[in-house]
Amino acid sequence: MTTQTPQHSIGSGFGARTTAAEVLRGIDLSGKLALVTGGYSGLGLETTRALAGAGAHVVVPARRPETAREALAGIDGTEVGTLDLGDLDSVASFADGFLATGRGIDFLIDSAGIMACPETRVGPGWEAQFATNHLGHYALANRLWPALVRDGGARVVSVSSAGHHNSPVRWDDIHFEHGYDKWQAYGQAKTANALFAVELDARGRESGVRAFSLHPGGILTPLQRHLATEEMVDRGWIDEDGTPLNPSFKTPEQGAATQVWAATSPQLAGMGGVYCEDCDIAAVTDGERPADGPAGVRTYATDPEQAARLWALSARLTGVDAFAPESAA
Repeated sequence: MTTQTPQHSIGSGFGARTTAAEVLRGIDLSGKLALVTGGYSGLGLETTRALAGAGAHVVVPARRPETAREALAGIDGTEVGTLDLGDLDSVASFADGFLATGRGIDFLIDSAGIMACPETRVGPGWEAQFATNHLGHYALANRLWPALVRDGGARVVSVSSAGHHNSPVRWDDIHFEHGYDKWQAYGQAKTANALFAVELDARGRESGVRAFSLHPGGILTPLQRHLATEEMVDRGWIDEDGTPLNPSFKTPEQGAATQVWAATSPQLAGMGGVYCEDCDIAAVTDGERPADGPAGVRTYATDPEQAARLWALSARLTGVDAFAPESAA
């Protein structure tokens, strides 16, 4: 039986300022297929650019496919599909269409997400951040399972955030039916992203599928679209003219590095189920999140029991579970 990978640094030799291109230096991804949600904006776009530059073919499912095609113009080896992670019918349609091509997936990078949005409900009244950031990606990975195992296994990378420090999974009120807090909702969704990787790795490792989660770092991207300038000024992120103030903020190329590293690095061969940061496996912390430097990962975001409980809930909510007996699926 494969043992669980320890949640501590492996001394990768990379760091907070490493770029995605530097992570891929000397790595040839020719013949590999990557699927990157949100791969046409922010960190996702830089991830697509880096993977395609190393020879991979990159599929970018997008809620706004025409916008995606415009963003990806000039990047060879990319294709665009239609996918709305907040709509499970859209997830099923995209997955069915991809599976019909008969192709396998080498890297699935769940990079799309929303952050700190006004209270929004999708589907049967689900809180939008949990539904989009977690449930949509959960359903996508499970529906794409035949493609993930087709060629002997894949890496699945779930983009979490240091925002997970804001909240564990709120089992008594997951959908914020009794008072909405946008930052707690974001934190819960990011904790869910980390727990998803823990359980998927446990379930998938015997089939060659390994999963990782990560904090990409602080980066100014379209992810902040729901935040007023005044709020970002108050948080010390930018000045009133929009100039970044936080010296720990990364460029998009640096922000994409950890997800690219988690997806492709030979340093992680035989590993999985861990949370990464600054192109290394992150340290566990149960203290306050530091103002700068590595934020680490809370134990509740890597707890196997919490991960199994979340998987069971997600299967019930979405009606999708690649590991359920056919009679019960």
